[in-house]
Amino acid sequence: MAYVAGSSAGRDGTRPGPRGEDVPPAERTSLSARARDAVRQRIVDRRYPQGARLVEREVAEELRMSRVPVREALRALVGEGLLELLPHSGVRVRRLERADVEHLYEVWEPLAVQASRLAARRVARAAPGELPGTAALRSSLDRAEQAARADEGAREVAAHTAFHEDIVALSGNPMLARTMEQLSGQLQLLFGMREEPEHMRAQHAVMFRYIAAGDEESAAASTLLHVRDSRTVALRSLFDDV
Repeated sequence: MAYVAGSSAGRDGTRPGPRGEDVPPAERTSLSARARDAVRQRIVDRRYPQGARLVEREVAEELRMSRVPVREALRALVGEGLLELLPHSGVRVRRLERADVEHLYEVWEPLAVQASRLAARRVARAAPGELPGTAALRSSLDRAEQAARADEGAREVAAHTAFHEDIVALSGNPMLARTMEQLSGQLQLLFGMREEPEHMRAQHAVMFRYIAAGDEESAAASTLLHVRDSRTVALRSLFDDV
């Protein structure tokens, strides 16, 4: 299965038109974003398993898109670390090795802690009343609990991921948001591969309580504990760590 990054309309068999190569740049960007989200979701829920080679043409047919936005999406996912280039040509779903997981947590830990600290600070400085971002956090918690009770693993992973993304959004720091966006896909993949013990769901509730109360240091400390527990669970689940 091959991924040919340099193919173009006319040569690769795609048809010009609303989804072809002659679409306006803004529309093509939108299609590319949709393709990126669709491929990312298929990687996260393991419809595209680790190590699988992705064929641009086949992915485009599956998504019912032309190959151009799909090509752009695959390139973007290489940048996110979910796909990797093959030596000669093509891409495949990246396999998460132990070093990859450790490196991911080394980067995520300080960012997650700072996001919680900044979110709590913003709440503390806000006018009386709940910020919209705090309501979004509460909603993510509720969705995760509902999914856990229904034993819907994929929905629970999505809710947990949303919870962490909502904290970043509430922090109000766009640079932090852009940095975390680069990790989002890998974190989703990791969350979907490991167990989610009940005590870690309870930790989210503690983090929310401190953030909603505007308690910076307690929010940071509870997040540090959560990320370190998450790392331990991930290594145990994926690599049989004791």
